[in-house]
Amino acid sequence: MHILKYLFIFCTTLFLNSNLSADPYYTIKTDSGISQGKLNNDVVIWNDIPYAQPPIKNLRWMAPRDLFQPEKFLDDLTENFCVQQSSNLGGASGDSEIVGQEDCLYLDIRAPIINDSPKAVMFWIHGGGNTSGLKDLYDFSGLIKSQDVIVVSVNYRLGPFGWFSHPAIQDNQSGLDKTSNFGTLDIIKALEWVKKNIEKFGGDPSNITIFGESAGGHNVLSLLVAPQAEGLFHKAISQSGYTTSVSYDQAYKKDSGNIKYIYSKKIEEKILNNESKSINEIRDALKNTSSYDFYKHYLEFDFHEVPLLTNDGIVIPKEGLSDSLKNPVNNSIPLMIGSNRDEVKLWIGTSLYFVKPKASLIGYLFDVPGVSLVNEDAFEAFNYYRSSAWQIRGVKNPVENLSSAGVNKIYAYRYDWDDHRRWPVANFKKLIGAAHATEIPLLTGNNKLVGDYGFIIYPRGPSKKFTSNNMMSFWGNFAKHGKPGISSNGIEWENYLTNKKFLILDKKRNLKHKTLDSSFNSLLNELYLDKRITSKEKCVLLYQLGVLIGNDIYSDIENLYPQKCNKEESINFLKENSEFISY
Repeated sequence: MHILKYLFIFCTTLFLNSNLSADPYYTIKTDSGISQGKLNNDVVIWNDIPYAQPPIKNLRWMAPRDLFQPEKFLDDLTENFCVQQSSNLGGASGDSEIVGQEDCLYLDIRAPIINDSPKAVMFWIHGGGNTSGLKDLYDFSGLIKSQDVIVVSVNYRLGPFGWFSHPAIQDNQSGLDKTSNFGTLDIIKALEWVKKNIEKFGGDPSNITIFGESAGGHNVLSLLVAPQAEGLFHKAISQSGYTTSVSYDQAYKKDSGNIKYIYSKKIEEKILNNESKSINEIRDALKNTSSYDFYKHYLEFDFHEVPLLTNDGIVIPKEGLSDSLKNPVNNSIPLMIGSNRDEVKLWIGTSLYFVKPKASLIGYLFDVPGVSLVNEDAFEAFNYYRSSAWQIRGVKNPVENLSSAGVNKIYAYRYDWDDHRRWPVANFKKLIGAAHATEIPLLTGNNKLVGDYGFIIYPRGPSKKFTSNNMMSFWGNFAKHGKPGISSNGIEWENYLTNKKFLILDKKRNLKHKTLDSSFNSLLNELYLDKRITSKEKCVLLYQLGVLIGNDIYSDIENLYPQKCNKEESINFLKENSEFISY
């Protein structure tokens, strides 16, 4: 059991409060139907607006189609999320192993109650590795009220339904349908819908900012290079994003070297029981297999993840996401980009490799599992190297590539806030720190994302309030004006290109600009000299640094590392300790 699962409830599916009241004043007619807004705490919410035809039956693995049903009254849906594995960690939970449906292309709109002028629009792309997640997890009401902006949140096809490469599909289709990046096209279609309709909701179609975290940040970066997205947004924010993409051949039938990838030919063989079939018969089998039966084949593998963002030469250029950032579609798009200081504590903090149960009276009374660190040195070392690599590969490299293309408005950050409540059950400041996704509650202005344990993880107080207020102000100003602006204590967020400095997002005394000089060469040298961890653990880290967050560069960094490592031994170690190495 993951003993901190209940503490990291980035897992809880959130639905809106039951006391919402409908008002005919907020009835909006669009091509997709008539949506009835509901008022909740000075925020108007329009739920579950379809932005494309359901991608079902023959439309599976095809570009999203326009939807025209202007006279249909739209209802709030009880299940609107895309097919995914049931999860209590950042995704949809349910009674079965596989949950969701293919009919899932819906978006929500939240707007301030006072609609006095066209407002800046912030378009949220959820995270979850592009294999899990849903729009309903996020409530940006605090940001909306604080900054007077409109927030749109969107579902998009996930996993093998959102990204799929197979000649039986692509070779039998034409135009945009030949892509492998159907989930990316879903996001683009939602942006098209927003640009066309958002004025009816009080939004400014000429001022749209895309923002997202984790896979959402990854998707933000992908939209910078997708020609179909040109003109649909005007600013971009990538939070803890990354740049992994694979070739069509890798996605179809070739081992990429990354242990996570399960290519589509394996799934074809599972569905057809290795029987020889014509290309049309294979297509029919793939198209007609139920979503449940199709998805469950991925679950039969130890690492049941499909290759995602694909360099198909249609949506994503052949050179791949990272290199194509050297030539974005529009180099005038201002960018805010950053990562969290302790990204991987979200995962290693739940691992029995690093922590052990600890009984306590307080834990018993509050039903909070107690934990303590088994090896603090190893815990901090794994976090430092992997989180630093995330910052290099997910922030610094994209910034360097974009700046070489002439992008001249880039604002870089690192999120460091870690004033978590200290309880007898655990040192949450140490275990959680500034982990992956922990910035989201401060940005939304509420703790709903972490459920019942928000009072433990995010204590009230001046430190949290200061950081949260400044983050909302920075994000809001950037969306409205293209510059984050000035903090409440007078610090102006500088353009990264001015002096190569990041803004450290933290409590008052720590909110400052800082140069983060680490490179892979320096990181590998630190790793080699680090006395906190064993040689085997160093080799495992070397492997992780080479294959996660970006494309596989293991062979390159292996040659730079002074110690001799065995790749297969590292992979076997990860499999044996998959609980701590799963991401």
